Amino acid sequence: MKRILNRETIKYIEKKVTVAGWVSSIRSHGKIVFLDLRDRTGILQIVGKTDLLKEVNPEWVVEITGTISNRPENMTNDKIETGKIELAVESIKVLSQAETLPFAIDNDGLAISEEKRMKYRYLDLRRERASNNIKERYKLIKYIRDYLDKEEFIEIETPMLTKSTPEGARDFVVPSRTQKGKFYALPQSPQQYKQLLQIAGFEKYFQIARCLRDEDPRGDRQPEHTQLDIEMSFIDQKDVMGLIETLYIDIIKKLYPHKKIQKTPFPVLDYSEVMKEHKTDRPDLRKDKKDDNLLAFTWVVNFPFFSAKGGSASGGENRKWTFTHNPFSAPKEEYLEDLLKQKNIKDILTTQYDLVLNGSEVGGGSIRSHHAEILESVFNIIGYEKEEIEKNFSHMLRAFKYGVPPHGGIAMGLDRFLAIILNEKSIREVIAFAKTGDGRDLMMDSPAEISKEQLKELGIKF
Repeated sequence: MKRILNRETIKYIEKKVTVAGWVSSIRSHGKIVFLDLRDRTGILQIVGKTDLLKEVNPEWVVEITGTISNRPENMTNDKIETGKIELAVESIKVLSQAETLPFAIDNDGLAISEEKRMKYRYLDLRRERASNNIKERYKLIKYIRDYLDKEEFIEIETPMLTKSTPEGARDFVVPSRTQKGKFYALPQSPQQYKQLLQIAGFEKYFQIARCLRDEDPRGDRQPEHTQLDIEMSFIDQKDVMGLIETLYIDIIKKLYPHKKIQKTPFPVLDYSEVMKEHKTDRPDLRKDKKDDNLLAFTWVVNFPFFSAKGGSASGGENRKWTFTHNPFSAPKEEYLEDLLKQKNIKDILTTQYDLVLNGSEVGGGSIRSHHAEILESVFNIIGYEKEEIEKNFSHMLRAFKYGVPPHGGIAMGLDRFLAIILNEKSIREVIAFAKTGDGRDLMMDSPAEISKEQLKELGIKF
């Protein structure tokens, strides 16, 4: 008999069905045993004689055949979809047994140490809160894809094996077996590829992109994260900000109607004013910070292009300046001459725009340079010689010779946004298989050593 999902059993009153899933709980009442059977659609109450069900234990995977009937009126459960019915067991087949779990999964799990939960993450994900977080993640990403499809964007995948270039954080590198002594880099973002796609003529690109950065240990960061990556041609700053603002208002309205956006349109604040008033460029502007359902979105604009060495991006030891956000950004038009002449550097403002939500940055982007001389000037200012620029960015400079449309875009952090929306304290709670703050995967026990044979094959010696 074909398996029926728990949710569908309400259509089979007085009919025989076969269901399958995990035994969520067991309640013995003398000669009668009640089981809660869990599958991906929810819980179904199973009732049967003790001799049929006495050997079954929690979290065993079973297949059960029986007849669906209405529960007695005084035994219904309005909290679940199948709360008015139950299945009377006729036969049961044990598909897989389970040892006693290292922790209970019938609660939110937040009292259990995070390290223990991450070690047994596949069990942690069985709990309702964790499972719902992953389902909400899927709903959010699907909604974004459908929305952008209607706006005539094209989703394009970009490579995971690329070239190491100085863009900010450290790269994760991958040795090449066939080109010994040479390395790929895993992408910190699709930044260069999405600009090259604009040169290729794909005027409206997006990607749900995996980004990898070898950063120092920080509490609520992950070495790999997911972002909504967008790039568009023939647009200005207001076009990009307008698209994202409309999208996110729509997301809240359709997916999270219980949430309230404090103010629309989103306030647009100047970086210098924000720093003066709030001492941070990620201000939490909620009028009531105790209200978990209140969302205060804020745009921050007019960032300085460069900061004195020791800022957020990295360069050589002797370099005086570093970019504050992105070396591929364009300066605001009134500062273009200063940038090209490399003067008044501390005063140059960039076209960067950040979206802040409840005190966290959830996205950032800029209008990009679409002339080679602007890009070269930026790298000159941060201390790269002509030979270094050519070595690292010859592919970009070459592409800039063949007709580049004005373009710009944004990257929206989906993990952080979802954690805020779901009132989770850590982004690890909205990632299926997260790593610790120092980049360890406790479940897979990685990073790990590799064999001497693998090292030899790669031409690597410690």
